[in-house]
Amino acid sequence: MARWDGTETAAGPAGDPGTADGEARWFRVLLHAGFFLLLGSSLTRFLMRHTGDGIAPWVVALSAVLAALYVAEPAIGDERRHRHLWLGACAAVWVALVLLAPSFAWCSIPLFYLGLRHLRPPAAGVLVGLLTVVSVTAQLRLAGRFEFDLLLAPPAVAAICVAVFVRMDEQTRRQRELIADLVRTRRELAATERREGTLAERQRLSMEIHDSLAQGLSSQRMLLQAADRTWRSDPATAHRHVRAAGEIAERNLTEARRFVHDLAPADLAGGGGLDEALRTLARRESTAGLAVRCHIEGVPPRRVPDRVQSALLRIAQGALANVREHAAARTAALTLTYLDDQVVLDVADDGRGFDPAAVRADGGVRGHGLPAIRTRTDQLGGTLTVESAPGEGTVLSAAVPLPAV
Repeated sequence: MARWDGTETAAGPAGDPGTADGEARWFRVLLHAGFFLLLGSSLTRFLMRHTGDGIAPWVVALSAVLAALYVAEPAIGDERRHRHLWLGACAAVWVALVLLAPSFAWCSIPLFYLGLRHLRPPAAGVLVGLLTVVSVTAQLRLAGRFEFDLLLAPPAVAAICVAVFVRMDEQTRRQRELIADLVRTRRELAATERREGTLAERQRLSMEIHDSLAQGLSSQRMLLQAADRTWRSDPATAHRHVRAAGEIAERNLTEARRFVHDLAPADLAGGGGLDEALRTLARRESTAGLAVRCHIEGVPPRRVPDRVQSALLRIAQGALANVREHAAARTAALTLTYLDDQVVLDVADDGRGFDPAAVRADGGVRGHGLPAIRTRTDQLGGTLTVESAPGEGTVLSAAVPLPAV
C-alpha cells in the first residue's frame, strides 16, 4: 500500500485490521463512520428539500454507488493500477453527486484522506486541489451568492486534513523506524550475548581443564620420570611412584567424567566439604614430591555455597600447579580462614618467586594458571592479592565474600 512519500509497504487493504500502513485502528473506524455519516446526512438533506425533484433517483443511485465503492476498498488489493482506478471512480462519482446536489461537498473530507493515502505526493496534491475547487464551487452554488467565507473554508479544511495526515504519517514512519531499530538492536544484543556466552564457556572449559586434567597429567609425568630415574637403583621407590601415577590417572578419569557432566570437583563429592577437600589435595600433592601443609582457621559463620567451595578448590589446585611447575619450591602451605563476611584462601611457597609487576605488564600471559585464578575470584566478587619477589617465594591470597543470610 502506498504511503504519503510514495513508498510501498507490505500491508493489506485499508479495511483490513492487520494492515501495516500505520494509521491507528480507531482513526480508521472514525474516518469510515464519518464518511457514511456525511453521506447519509447529505442524502437525507437532499431528499427532504427535493422530494419531487426528477434528479432524486440519480442522486440516490450515485450515493449507493459511492457507498459501494467505498466499502469495496479492501477488495482492490495492492496493485497500484487497481487502486488508482478505484480512487478515480470514487472521485468521479462524488463530483457527479456534487454537481447534482452541492450538499455532498462535505464528503470530500474522507476523500482527501484516500487520495493522500493511495497516491504519490504530486498526484495526491492535484486530487486534493481538484476536490477543494469542486467543493468551493458547490458551496457557492448552494448559497446562491458570493460569500468570502465559503471561498476560504474548504481550502482551510483541506489544509487541516493534509496537515493531520502528513503529521500522522511522519509519526508512523518514525515509529516504524524505531521498532525496526529495536528489533535490530535485540538481534545484535542476542548475537553479542551468544558470543559472550561462547567465550565465557570456552574460558570456563580452559580453566577446568587446566585445574583438573592438565594438573593430573603434569603430576603423572613427574612421577613417571622419577620412577624412570630410580627404576634400577631403587625399584621399590619406582614402584611407589608408578602406583601414585596410577592413582592420579584414576582421579583424572573421575574428574573427566564429572567434568563432562558439569558436576562439582570429585574431591567435593565425598560430602566432607571444602576443608576435607583441601586436606585431600595437600596429601595428594605431597605424594608427588611437594610437601604441602593444610591449615583451617575458624569455622564458617554460615554455609559456604557450593559455587564458592568449587571455585576455591580450583584456585588451590591451580596455585599448587603453578608452585610445582614454576616455583621449584620444597614446601607449600594452604591456609583457609573463615571470617564473619568472607572466606580467605592463602597459598604460600618457598620457591624462587617472581615479579608480579612484570606479570601484570605482559598481560598475565604466563599460561592459564594465574589468569584463571584471577577470573574465578572476580566471578565471585572477590579480590586476589599476589605477593612475591625473586628468591623470596610467593603468597597468593584469594578473599571471597560470603552471601548475607
